[in-house]
Amino acid sequence: MARSMDVDERRRTVSEAACRVLARDGLGALSVRNVAAEAGLAPSTVRYTFPTQASVREHALTLVFDGTAARVDALPTGLAGVDYAHAVLVELLPLDEERRIELDVYLALGTAALTDTELRPFHDRVVADMQDLCGRVLRAVGVASADMEYEACRLHALVDGLAMQVVRLPPGADTGWAIDLLDRHVAALAGH
Repeated sequence: MARSMDVDERRRTVSEAACRVLARDGLGALSVRNVAAEAGLAPSTVRYTFPTQASVREHALTLVFDGTAARVDALPTGLAGVDYAHAVLVELLPLDEERRIELDVYLALGTAALTDTELRPFHDRVVADMQDLCGRVLRAVGVASADMEYEACRLHALVDGLAMQVVRLPPGADTGWAIDLLDRHVAALAGH
């Protein structure tokens, strides 16, 4: 018999299981049965927690950026300037299993959001949150307000492109080049 869980713990457990299923098996495998098996819960518990397939997708997508935001919020408070920028940007790259899963989920659900009108607002929120995070990094290194929108878009594109390259590397492959590229970009911005 499964142990008793509070509602928040059950939502997190089911969402994390959905993320693992998505990352490992793809969007087509995201079913109540597969998520329940991954979470070690009865299918009825999953249906009770997330009554629709759409609600599982929406919460999984939200969980991805919430994980990133939590890691950024947990950074040491004394960081500033390029040190802060480095610490934040490293959190956005899929450098460990947790972040690889997050990116795989984001890619699968982001693609689905292009045609899923229920999922699209959740995807748009993640994109807006990412833009905001890029803006925080840019303010930390002294980018002028007049250049902020352009530079935030450019940094976001750079991070997304690097993340796509890194996530496709074999496990254990060198990723130092991606971190170095981000550090160089930030240093150039800070030099303006």
